[in-house]
Amino acid sequence: MSDTRLDPQAGARTDPAHHHGHTHAHPEDHIPAPVIDRSAIQGWGADLDPKDRPAVPMERTPPRLDFRPGEPEQQAQTVEILQSTERPRITPVFGTTVPPSGVSGSMRRLAFRFSENDLRRWMLLLAADRVNVVEGVVDDLRHGHVPNIYAEMGGRAELRHNPAGAAKKAAVLAGVLAVGYLLWRRGRDR
Repeated sequence: MSDTRLDPQAGARTDPAHHHGHTHAHPEDHIPAPVIDRSAIQGWGADLDPKDRPAVPMERTPPRLDFRPGEPEQQAQTVEILQSTERPRITPVFGTTVPPSGVSGSMRRLAFRFSENDLRRWMLLLAADRVNVVEGVVDDLRHGHVPNIYAEMGGRAELRHNPAGAAKKAAVLAGVLAVGYLLWRRGRDR
């Protein structure tokens, strides 16, 4: 369907493509948008009446967002909790399973000195997550457990559901290992 408009000066329909996108519109030339009869659209307004809404039987009374029983009791602080500079006190409930420790913990402590809108904070937290992964592998090895990094990173699932991506990663890894081996050999031969 072509986009045609009424040319007010010529009194005939014109195609805007013939004017190369240039239009000479005046406020008095404005053509009102056509009125759409939405009742002709199948399913229009099907959920306007609350008794016809699928979620109504599952909605709570009073609604979830309006229901506030009060603030929960303050949880006892048994481990170090990092607190944002924007908040005057710690939240009433918080996680205690992975307190900050090691190099990654130091990075997190440094990150929490910055404001929440500071990019340094978030970059430090992302880097701390990566460092924590390495710390976890080192800790596993120290305790005599050799981690199955391939399985823990979803290698079997990727091989099953994305074989092309798995092959690509294997090729890149083989290339990196080959280059590393060649550089190692070159350094030894000197």
